[in-house]
Amino acid sequence: MKVTEKKYHVGLGQGDVGEYVLVPGDPGRTPMIAKYLDGAREIAFSREYRTFTGTLGGVKVSAMSTGMGGPSVAIAVEELNELGVHTFLRVGTCGAAQPEIKMGDLVIAYGAVRTEGTPNGYVPPEYPAVASLDVVNALVEAAEASGAPHHVGIIRSVDALYSDLLPDRMPRPHLRDELEMWSKAGVLSNDMESSTLFVVARLRKLRAGTINLCVDELGAGEIHHLDPSYMDRMLKVAVDALRRLIARDGIAAQRK
Repeated sequence: MKVTEKKYHVGLGQGDVGEYVLVPGDPGRTPMIAKYLDGAREIAFSREYRTFTGTLGGVKVSAMSTGMGGPSVAIAVEELNELGVHTFLRVGTCGAAQPEIKMGDLVIAYGAVRTEGTPNGYVPPEYPAVASLDVVNALVEAAEASGAPHHVGIIRSVDALYSDLLPDRMPRPHLRDELEMWSKAGVLSNDMESSTLFVVARLRKLRAGTINLCVDELGAGEIHHLDPSYMDRMLKVAVDALRRLIARDGIAAQRK
């Protein structure tokens, strides 16, 4: 069925977005991404969803913010899926859960621990939150080519940001022990959106991946002011990864 009306939350209609979308949380980050797209222009700004659309290698690509947390990410994936989007690349921030991950490092997730609630409305917690292998491989290759310090592995998604940042001020017992447990289990970092993105995308038969910028080192207990060059470096890696995906998809389509 052809979609003619604007989607209620994201404010977008058929033809407004490309099939590939970069999804930061912060609406202020979409114009930063747009600088790396050809001919990009702002299409919509509805609620937390700010969208720019341009091209990359002649292919239509969009950047749309999702706000903070799983519920708004799930809405974004559902409505963009109805508009024909098949590939999502989250470009976000995270807090380190390992001592070797430093401010400005990149974290590429191939899976996420589901300690936030939105995916539970879709499937039981036993269902894993797993990124698309295509997207992970493209991100790793782009990060290696850039020379940026990066880490690849399992991350953890949460709802309550300040419970992680300030566990001793929370009424929940043994929270610090729980955080240490996840660190000992090898979790690299914590964000608020990736597990929802991975689960909803997987259920809708879409591709999704995450690259996050570390903005809090382990035990820092606060959000740091980041050198803008670190954010710029991550965005360049993300756009390069998307360029690689588009090129491979084009080759695959020619072989069919």
